[in-house]
Amino acid sequence: MRKSKPKKRIILPDPKFNDVVVTKFVNNMMYEGKKSTAYSIFYDAIEQVEKKTSENGLETWRKALSNVMPAVEVKSRRVGGANFQVPTEVRPERKSALGMKWLIGYARKRGEKAMVDRLAGEIIAASKNEGAAIKKKEDTHKMAEANKAFSHFRF
Repeated sequence: MRKSKPKKRIILPDPKFNDVVVTKFVNNMMYEGKKSTAYSIFYDAIEQVEKKTSENGLETWRKALSNVMPAVEVKSRRVGGANFQVPTEVRPERKSALGMKWLIGYARKRGEKAMVDRLAGEIIAASKNEGAAIKKKEDTHKMAEANKAFSHFRF
């Protein structure tokens, strides 16, 4: 076990919107250290969202992200030789991290040709409370609800 917790790294805000959350999202989306490519994909997707919905693209993205964030999840806990799925509340940092991962992951699995189109489509769907990322959140919540009987095993 380590002696002390590692320090939280300071993440600089993105150049266009001056927002740290955008940078975190882009960092999650980035492949092989290609940050400028990831930024261009994100910014183009936000522009596309603005064109399709005729609303503020960044606000739509924030709404989509908040819709995707889970409130509860299940963690495996071993009690007396049996494993129980114990529902636990999600910490705010993990909440946003999971939301970002799900949004990006399910955008990548969409059928559109370019990642810009996929991401824009997933953002629009999530802002309307539909799409694969929202389904994932609902499934997680259902699982936690189904295992509510084991919530007294919480650590």
